[in-house]
Amino acid sequence: MEQTEKYKNIISEMIAKQAVVLGPKIAILKARNVQGLTVDDKGDVISIEGNSSEVLQSLIDEYIALSGEIVKNVMRPIFEKYPEISKEVN
Repeated sequence: MEQTEKYKNIISEMIAKQAVVLGPKIAILKARNVQGLTVDDKGDVISIEGNSSEVLQSLIDEYIALSGEIVKNVMRPIFEKYPEISKEVN
């Protein structure tokens, strides 16, 4: 799988998990606040512009600012599926 596609998948999964925790409207709104990230109304990633790792980190930061440690616990299973990407984010 191409690296950009992996980032699209992980970010889409992240938005879906956050939609359960925060509600879909807030999860998508926060994702749309991230520069370089375009998502559709269902929360699926349409495109990532710029550095994919930085876009992912910005999205994580958006969610952490909203709900702190809960985000990290929700994200752990997602990052376990993408170990090469999890090394790039905090």
